[in-house]
Amino acid sequence: MAAVPGPAPAPSASVAGDAAPVIHVHRLCKYYRVYQKQPGLLGSLRGLVRRTYREVRAVEDVSFDIYAGELVGFLGPNGAGKTTTLKVLSGLLYPTSGRVSVLGYDPWKRQPEFQRQFSLVLGQKNQLWWDLPAIETFVLNKEIYGVPDGQFRRTLDELVELLDLERTLYVQVRKLSLGERMKCELAAALLHSPRVLFLDEPTIGLDVVMQQRIRDFIKEYNRRHGATILLTSHYMDDVKELCRRVIIINHGRLIYDGRLDEIVRRYADWKVLLAVFEQPVERARLEEFGEVVSYEPLQAAIRVPRSEIAARTGRLLAELPVLDVTIQETEVEDVIRRIFGGTADADAAAPASAGAT
Repeated sequence: MAAVPGPAPAPSASVAGDAAPVIHVHRLCKYYRVYQKQPGLLGSLRGLVRRTYREVRAVEDVSFDIYAGELVGFLGPNGAGKTTTLKVLSGLLYPTSGRVSVLGYDPWKRQPEFQRQFSLVLGQKNQLWWDLPAIETFVLNKEIYGVPDGQFRRTLDELVELLDLERTLYVQVRKLSLGERMKCELAAALLHSPRVLFLDEPTIGLDVVMQQRIRDFIKEYNRRHGATILLTSHYMDDVKELCRRVIIINHGRLIYDGRLDEIVRRYADWKVLLAVFEQPVERARLEEFGEVVSYEPLQAAIRVPRSEIAARTGRLLAELPVLDVTIQETEVEDVIRRIFGGTADADAAAPASAGAT
């Protein structure tokens, strides 16, 4: 986001001290009024006289704190309110109600000093000039943000090394592959060395090799510079590799804030028995032990309540011709899919303490 030249006020006094959160969100709400057009010519004519609107609650009473150097995953299904929240945090949208501060600033006031300290990267939006080499956008950003020549050169050299950009700097952006463009987008967003980085689907549409390269870069950049990063992604590999902490929202509401490795314990009250049999076993017989999630006559996967795993495994071994059995912990992807689908246990839906690390 381009900064406006000139002095800016100091951060608000409400955020002070080393322990203060870099990002503070308290009871954030963002609502929209959406026009409901009736079909056909008659509906259009009616709309000229009397319009019908409905209220869309994109974000509803969301609160969390993120501290310096954290790399936090921000998860939710499409339409959950993730991008809306990022746009409020970056000053692109005004909140309907609630309190938001980033680095002690009110984002929507768009003070130049604040704009020089963060970046927003949208995986489906381009900031690079399509018909020019990426280096031209880099130089333009240098001037917009007022980056001194020496700092610009040092930062550019580091980003070229980390992202392997040497061969792409002077190629027209429209001639680059999607992965090469994404790497250049990241470089353009980081040339002014922001303290806060909002990444919205940075690996979307990339092949698995390029996804891994982008993940490696984000991890290394966070390690080197201690930047505070809020990452949204629908690829769980991104989240599992980069984020110890995740915030999950659904239908605009926060439903979990805590460690990634705690999600399974908190939401999944089951484990999976993987059984291989010496002789074919009927599916109906296996359903006596739990929910059969996959079945073949000689092998099956059975979802069993966590509290009964030992007893049911013992019964399985005693009553059926078992050749091999494995007790498998629930995959975090499976748990999150169930949360998004509203099938997680209701008593687990209360959010964890905000700011957990």
